Amino acid sequence: MKLQWLNGSTLRWLSYGLIFSTVGMARPSFALPSCSIESVVGVNFGAYDVFNSAHNDSTGSITYRCTEVAPGTITIDLSQGNSGSFATRQMRQGSDSLNYNFYLDPTRSTVWGDGSGGTSQYGPVAPGENVSTSIPVYGRIPAQQTSVKVGNYSDTVTITINF
Repeated sequence: MKLQWLNGSTLRWLSYGLIFSTVGMARPSFALPSCSIESVVGVNFGAYDVFNSAHNDSTGSITYRCTEVAPGTITIDLSQGNSGSFATRQMRQGSDSLNYNFYLDPTRSTVWGDGSGGTSQYGPVAPGENVSTSIPVYGRIPAQQTSVKVGNYSDTVTITINF
């Protein structure tokens, strides 16, 4: 699952389905555990004003569905993106960058990552059986990044469901 910053103002999530297939093997008579991203509402930061003293905050959401995972639990990770760091993710335009991050909480104090480097994962949670579950994604572009040039910045962040 990937997240992309497009047109300088909208984060769009592109989801790729996980496909299981068997070649030359009989299908098992039981269902395999699976989880999938059903939909994503992108984090839309809108236009960024380098002179505004307030952070540019916005929210989006991820909706997922799992089957046959019980009695287990899942976690959901977000990758570092282009920056290679969870401390400050960066959207880029050529050699220019704009700092931002994603958080698990509305106060934007818990960085959403993979559990390493001071970040936290979503979960662990026991998903409902074949139930659509929507979770918020809290985004923030820190205020007054005055060295940012006008343009369209992008980043790609991978969503991973662990089960």
